[in-house]
Amino acid sequence: MTDSQQNALDVKALEELEKKYDTALATRDNGPALTRALYWGTIVFAFYHVWTAGFGTPVDYIHMGIHLTGLFIFILAGFPLIRSATALDFHPNNALRYGNVPAYDWVLMICAVAAALFLWLSWRGLTIFDWSIPEQTLRQGNPTTPDVVLGSILILAVLEIARRTIGFVLPLIILVFMTYALFGPYMPLQILQHPGVDWRQFVNNMYFPSEGIFGVTLWVVSTVVFHFVLFGVVAQRMGLGQFFVDNAMMLAGRYTGGPAKVSVVSSAFFGTISGSSIANTVSTGSLTIPNMKRLGYPGHFAGGVEAAASAGGQITPPIMGAASFLMAEYLEVPYTTIVIAAIVPALMHYIGVLSIVHFTARKLGLDAYPKDQLPKIVQVWREGWPTVLPLIALLVVLFSGYSPNMAAFMGLVLCVVVGFTSVARPVTLLFPLAVLAFIFWKASPLSGEGFSPTMAGILAACVIVGVIHRRERKPFSELFDSLHVGTQYALAVGAASAAVGIVVGVINTTGVGFRLGFMVTNGAADMATNLHLLLGWIPLDIFAQASLQEFLSLVLIAIACILMGAGLPTTALYIMLVAVAQPALAQLGVPPLATHMFVLYYGVISEITPPVCASAYAAAGIAGANPFRTGVNAFTLGIGKLMVPMVFVYAPTILIVLPEYFTWTSFLHVTITCALGVFTIATAVAGFFLAPLSPVWRFLMACAGLMLVAPGWQSDIAALVVVAPVIVSQLALRRQANNTSTADIAA
Repeated sequence: MTDSQQNALDVKALEELEKKYDTALATRDNGPALTRALYWGTIVFAFYHVWTAGFGTPVDYIHMGIHLTGLFIFILAGFPLIRSATALDFHPNNALRYGNVPAYDWVLMICAVAAALFLWLSWRGLTIFDWSIPEQTLRQGNPTTPDVVLGSILILAVLEIARRTIGFVLPLIILVFMTYALFGPYMPLQILQHPGVDWRQFVNNMYFPSEGIFGVTLWVVSTVVFHFVLFGVVAQRMGLGQFFVDNAMMLAGRYTGGPAKVSVVSSAFFGTISGSSIANTVSTGSLTIPNMKRLGYPGHFAGGVEAAASAGGQITPPIMGAASFLMAEYLEVPYTTIVIAAIVPALMHYIGVLSIVHFTARKLGLDAYPKDQLPKIVQVWREGWPTVLPLIALLVVLFSGYSPNMAAFMGLVLCVVVGFTSVARPVTLLFPLAVLAFIFWKASPLSGEGFSPTMAGILAACVIVGVIHRRERKPFSELFDSLHVGTQYALAVGAASAAVGIVVGVINTTGVGFRLGFMVTNGAADMATNLHLLLGWIPLDIFAQASLQEFLSLVLIAIACILMGAGLPTTALYIMLVAVAQPALAQLGVPPLATHMFVLYYGVISEITPPVCASAYAAAGIAGANPFRTGVNAFTLGIGKLMVPMVFVYAPTILIVLPEYFTWTSFLHVTITCALGVFTIATAVAGFFLAPLSPVWRFLMACAGLMLVAPGWQSDIAALVVVAPVIVSQLALRRQANNTSTADIAA
């Protein structure tokens, strides 16, 4: 078997593994005709979104209606009612089945598409024969019978596509919210009671823009998130992913525990272009996990390293997960504000994982990569540097104040220019010429608020350099495959965003977020009163009653995030819990950005929290290890991400973008001590520092690490006192080990 055949088999195996753990890719066999139609349908769907990003998005109810139409067609055709091996296999066509899609799915698809497009068709009024429907502004608050019927169908269809793509947990939670909205007067707790709404009014709120399904969540996903998902897939397949891995090999492969450190660094690089933890795990883990095992790492630990590092994709700027785009919309701040705020916290996550990996490698005596296996820097950069051009273009547009979807558009078209067009294929040069024409048009007065001359020059230079470089190009068939896979990735996010719009509608209609937030703060206040009776005598600010109440509120919200995150995608979890966290923490004076970042981080932790941790299970599949044990290791390795969110609240200076909290002195103090704390906790987790740590020393190092992470000079000084005897002991043990090895050599 040739190397190319073996590589093809490896790629095929990884694709199957990704389908196994990423439900968005595990679709049924539709037969050759329908499969081909759906394949080209996803590409047309992707092209529509790319076009609208560059040339203007239709009005909200039209654009979201089109986006929902695509979701209904691709999900109902590709995902069976009940997922099983039999349902995914192809069955011959008959009177009740075409393309392996049962008749009831075709009926639901047609009805759902009609419901999604009806607002577009009837917005200015609609007359069919003698039957007339008034324009939408006259129906708002007083829906017609067709509105109620089609709105009911849309609610049912949205819940169903969410169930088919991400499981039953989210639809069940949404049904609880719907029950609360409809039966408000009958709630058992008085604080939760409200007048309630009838079904007609409920459909009105969920169907008409812009509170429910056609609300902010679906809008952000259809105008921003979809484009960044496409960019991540196309950029990775164009060669940027391999360039990241090669650079990670050169940076980290030469040090102790090289393969594991390569896993962390390459996942950090890859996280800058991909908000998908599973895609990150499979893409980089296919190389790093086998190498870790070959050099002596246990399989479950190797898989845990990759899963923990890859889970940082959703919090790594500049392209974070879908929830970060929603955060920018909710807070009404530019997305670049979220990007800047996330830089230091993301670094803390990777410092934690890298430190645990380093000390574990020292403990196990694992070596670096052999020098002859490391890539050569000249060769890597000579062949791979052009793949960075799309990311440069994206960042230039993004940080120049333009919309994220315009940034994604320029990144995507530069991916096509760099990866798929060349002077050797003259016909393909039509595309870069069209891109140059677009750039110069955007820089002209004709386009209104277009590109500045400087930015237009930078983008034009990227296009020209991307065309003339000598790097090997991919065929356009691979571009189409990338767009197809990118659309598949985005289906589950789109279904979740549409479904969770119902939750947003219920929260806005009933005010349940403030009610639950009040319950959280009241419960924390009661517990704080009792704790203060026991601990109030300690002369530290942290044991004051107000401080205890704030801390307990944070703990309650963090626990809710972790527990609910075991069955929910991060985006849905973020939307629901921020509705509770924002009112609760606002009463305690916590800045809104810190609250939102707090919820986002604890939501992301669910990606590596057993028993539901798809990233860890995918890594376990590559490593051939026990999935649950791999998940436990991933959670342990990501422990830095478990503590850092508390810093957002107690020291918002770490987020950089809040001027009322930020000073260079406070920022450097908090950042350095937090990094040292994460580093110290890593030694406790690994059980090794300068020498092996006994259980007592591990406990003291963990305590010292927590004190360092906690902002404040008092806790820092206390940490130094606690850690001092451990350092003295470790230095003595290391000196003893060095003397022993010297004596052995002399003998």
